[in-house]
Amino acid sequence: MKKKCLLVVLIVMFIISHTTAYAETTNQTDTDWCDTLKYAFINSLKEPIDEAIKEIYKDDTFATNEGLSWAPFQTEITEINQIYGVGGEYEITLKIYPYYRAHNTYGEDLVVVNTDGELISYEHVKTFPIIGENLD
Repeated sequence: MKKKCLLVVLIVMFIISHTTAYAETTNQTDTDWCDTLKYAFINSLKEPIDEAIKEIYKDDTFATNEGLSWAPFQTEITEINQIYGVGGEYEITLKIYPYYRAHNTYGEDLVVVNTDGELISYEHVKTFPIIGENLD
């Protein structure tokens, strides 16, 4: 009797331990999964990026009059530095292309932020020529 009970217990344990759970991630976007994560991540850093753009162009009268903007799909992640080990804080370097009006690129900037949403540093790389003569 003990052997039969032991056999039944072992069979039940074997069946329970080999149950496979299938989970599928649903991506309801127009981009593949990797791009979707990238854009979502960049969007989550909007505040420090906006702060950097505002600081970089604060003395540029054209930029302040036009109200520069930037787009996550034009933003490049150029570097990710791990600060405190796996799962800790990271510093992310982004290449931003601020634009005016209908995505007329005005500049190129490097912005460093951390995963806490803090602006670490920024650097203006270059300014592009203004398109068109009449900017009214």
